[in-house]
Amino acid sequence: MATKMAAKKKQVNTVKDQAIAAGASYLRASAAAVLAMYMAGITDPKVLANAFVAGLVGPLVKALQPNEKEFGIKK
Repeated sequence: MATKMAAKKKQVNTVKDQAIAAGASYLRASAAAVLAMYMAGITDPKVLANAFVAGLVGPLVKALQPNEKEFGIKK
């Protein structure tokens, strides 16, 4: 019984770690998009917010692919 609980706890930590890693990936992509726009001289907050959202698209598409080994939805 204790072995099953330990395995379940380990699985939860693994899922949590994967979610944190995926979230960090999304934030890096969005921050890079915003930084690129800002460095190009665009300082309009609405445009920068749109760049932030656009930066999320790439990692989200990657996450939705079932064959993606790192963060994808498992088959």
